[in-house]
Amino acid sequence: MKLKTTLLGKTYTFRDLKQVLAKANEEKTGDKLAGLAAETAQERVAAKVVLAGVTLEQLRENPAVPYESDEVTRIIQDDVNEQVYREIRGWTVAEFREWLLDESTTGQDVRRISRGLTSEMVAAVCKLMGNLDLIYAANKITVTAHCNTTIGLPGTLSCRLQPNHTTDDPEGITASTLEGLSFGAGDAVIGLNPVTDSPEQVGRVLRRFREIREHWQIPTQICVLAHVTAQMKAVRAGAPCDLIFQSIAGSQKGNEAFGFSAATLEEARQLLLKQGTAEGPNVMYFETGQGSALSAEGNWDVDMQTCEARAYAVAREFRPLLVNTVVGFIGPEYLYDGKQIIRAGLEDHFCGKLLGLPMGCDICYTNHAEADQDDMDTLLTLLAAAGLNYAMGIPGCDDVMLGYQTTSFHDILYARQLLGLRPAPEFEAWLEKMKIFRDNKVLQVGGSNKFLSDYEHAID
Repeated sequence: MKLKTTLLGKTYTFRDLKQVLAKANEEKTGDKLAGLAAETAQERVAAKVVLAGVTLEQLRENPAVPYESDEVTRIIQDDVNEQVYREIRGWTVAEFREWLLDESTTGQDVRRISRGLTSEMVAAVCKLMGNLDLIYAANKITVTAHCNTTIGLPGTLSCRLQPNHTTDDPEGITASTLEGLSFGAGDAVIGLNPVTDSPEQVGRVLRRFREIREHWQIPTQICVLAHVTAQMKAVRAGAPCDLIFQSIAGSQKGNEAFGFSAATLEEARQLLLKQGTAEGPNVMYFETGQGSALSAEGNWDVDMQTCEARAYAVAREFRPLLVNTVVGFIGPEYLYDGKQIIRAGLEDHFCGKLLGLPMGCDICYTNHAEADQDDMDTLLTLLAAAGLNYAMGIPGCDDVMLGYQTTSFHDILYARQLLGLRPAPEFEAWLEKMKIFRDNKVLQVGGSNKFLSDYEHAID
C-alpha cells in the first residue's frame, strides 16, 4: 500500500491508513483539537491523492480500530456480505466514487453494493466528494422503514415533532404538540427530550402522548428520548412506547461512556417487539453526531467523520426506523461555523444512506457557534434536495429546554412546498381527514379546520 505522494516538488509521507483518512478529511475544529487534522491545505490534498489509490480491500484489512479491541469493529466486519464484497474489493476509492456518480448507476445498484461495504470504505469515498457529489449520490438512494407510518418513500419529507419543555410540564408539552400537528409535523415521530431522565417521568410523558394520539387517532409514533435503560424500565412498568431511543458512537469506548453495549440495544429491541405498542417491525431510533466519540474519549485517534460512519454500522445492526445526525449540537469545539456544519450534515446523510439507513438530520447549531439560521436554511434546502428522510420541527426553531437552534414547523412546510415533497402517506391522509391539509397545503385557521376547532376540547 502506497502511503506517500509528491506534490509541487514536496513529498508527503503518511504513517498509516488511519492517518491518511484523518488528513484527507475536510477541515473540522474537532480534528484539530484531537491533533489529527492536516496542517495545510496542501497536505490535505496530498492525503486525498493517496486515499484515491487505496483499494476497498486495503480499507477492510486495516480497520480504524482493531477487531479484537472493539465491539463496533466486530459488528462492521461480521456484517459484510462476502459475495458482494468479493465483487468490489479490487476497486480503488477513486473508482468507487466514479461508480457512485455515474448516471447509469441506480439507487438499486447502490443498495445492493452497500451490504459489501465497511464504514471505513464509506468514510473514505466521502472524503473524495464535493458537496454536490454528496447531494447527487445520496439522492439516488431510497431507504424506507415502517413503524406506524412509512418513512423515506420517494417524494416525501417527514418531520419529528419535538415538543420539549423546560419543566416537562404536560400542558406545555401538549400545547407544542398540538401546534406542530396543526402545521403537518409529526409523521416521523412525536419525540421529547425529557428534563428528568427517570422511568417514572418517561412513563408520564408517554402516557400523555398516547392520550393525544388516541384522541385524534393520529398515525404516528411516540418516543421519549431518555437513556435506553430508563425507557426499558418504563416499558416493563407498563408505559406505552413505539420506539426505543439511544445516542450512539463509533467505538465501543464511546458507547460504554454512553452507558450501553450492543447487547443492551438488542435487549431493548426485543422488548419493544414483544411489549411495544407499534406495528413495527422497525422500533429503534438512534442519534449520532460528528465529535461524539471524541467527546467521550473513545475516538482511538480516528477522525470525526470516520468515527461517525462507524456509528452508522451500529445503527444498521438493529434495523431502525429513524437515524439522525444532530449535526451542530456538540458545539464549535467540534464544528466551528456554518460551513463546517453544512459540510458535516451532507457527509453524514450521504454516509448513512450509503450504508442503507433511513437518515434524517437535526439541522442545528448552538448559540456560541459561528453560525446562524441562514446556515440552517441552506442545509435544510440541500438535504431536502438530497433525499433526506426527515428533519426536526420545533416551535420557532428554538428548543427552550436543550438551548440550541434547529428547524421549525414552518421550515418543514417550506421544504415540502419548494421541492414538491409530501408527508408520509398515512399521515397525509389523516391531515386531510382532519382538514388541516388540502393538496399538501395548510388550510387557514378556523372554518373547516376540524383539528383546530377541536383545540378547546383538548385533553384536560
